[in-house]
Amino acid sequence: MRGWTDKMTILRDLSIFWAMIHVIFLFLMLFRSRFTGKKTMAAAGIGMGLLMAANGAGLIFFGLEALSKAFLFTCSIPSFIFFYVMSVDKRFRFLLSFCLADTTCLWVMAVTNLLDFYLGGGYYVLMFVSRLIAFPLLEYLAWRYLRKPYLKLQDAVKRGWAVFAGMTMMYYVLLVVVVQFPTNIINRPEDTFLCVLVLILMLFNYGTIFTSLYRQLLLYQKQQRERSLIEQKNMLEAQLENQQRIRKMKHDMKGYTATLSGLLTNGKIEEALTYLKGVEAKMDPMSGQFCANSYINAVFVHYAGKLEEMGAEFRNDIQIGDAEVPYMEVCQILSNGLENACDALKGLEKEKRKVSVQMKYNKNYLLIRIRNRCSDDLFVKRGETVPTSKTEPEHGFGLPTIQEAAKRLGGDMSCYTENGYFLLDVMVMT
Repeated sequence: MRGWTDKMTILRDLSIFWAMIHVIFLFLMLFRSRFTGKKTMAAAGIGMGLLMAANGAGLIFFGLEALSKAFLFTCSIPSFIFFYVMSVDKRFRFLLSFCLADTTCLWVMAVTNLLDFYLGGGYYVLMFVSRLIAFPLLEYLAWRYLRKPYLKLQDAVKRGWAVFAGMTMMYYVLLVVVVQFPTNIINRPEDTFLCVLVLILMLFNYGTIFTSLYRQLLLYQKQQRERSLIEQKNMLEAQLENQQRIRKMKHDMKGYTATLSGLLTNGKIEEALTYLKGVEAKMDPMSGQFCANSYINAVFVHYAGKLEEMGAEFRNDIQIGDAEVPYMEVCQILSNGLENACDALKGLEKEKRKVSVQMKYNKNYLLIRIRNRCSDDLFVKRGETVPTSKTEPEHGFGLPTIQEAAKRLGGDMSCYTENGYFLLDVMVMT
């Protein structure tokens, strides 16, 4: 019987490699690489393939017991460093993703190990079959229910990951210690009950983590919807203001025309010219004509009025002519950018309140720059992760919305501080 068990260890070893392959797949679902999908998969295949080969050699020469105790150093830490270099996310967001994938797979391995020992006679058949089914099922559930909201949450939430990352890391260490030290759990039947309690507790722990993360995602989506409604309200108000200005201009023009007609009828040419210049000077600030596109113009009219009420200096250089641009996304970008600028100016003295907008149109792309004064203690480096909530100083929740709008049009967004100014640069394809 002992010889038969030794022969069946091939199933155990194959199930271990099966688990190692699938823990990589699971992590890649939650992982955001700095490289393209093809480069990421190629690098992961080569790097993890070499690591698995090294661990396979260790399994052959030193045995499962020795490898299990050194697994943290032979596999976990090297793979952590490898993927950390490739990752977009750093610090706690990456740590949570890594520990989440590793701990989940260790949990499956521990459960299948116990099931095989107590129900399968310890011949590794039940272990092999259950792992063969469990890992693809785990990946399907992760892909179906976890991946999309989790990736979106990483974009939406920049803070609060440390607690969750710490919890998953401690459970990873706890699970390794309970299952493997001083020997494998199947060699310590007196500790089985403790191990089962830890495995059950881990389910509740992860349930708490996922519930908290899901609530944060719902809060973020609620904030997005509220922001969208505010944008629509601002655009409608701006269009209404624009229409009222036009109606007032039409009404006033009747009186101006009557006066000019009377002057010209009486031959008072000089007086008519002087009066006409006065009308022109009066009509310029009333016209609110920033550009030919009525939707974009309405946004500028609204925020020009808002900035005027704040006593802010507003300069604009709009060079888009009558070109057809994707006005819905452009209005969204301008509204969020100017709203953030207004928020930033509220905390400054009136003489420091300055905003400028530049728009330049090319046949293939549209460039937008919004530049406003900000407090001296605000510092955002070019290319750095930007604030994404109003808990951050001055510029916040509208920036992800701007970036999403730009990416929908095949463009991108960049923002940074320079010489006491906050600069927002957006490029979109037209």
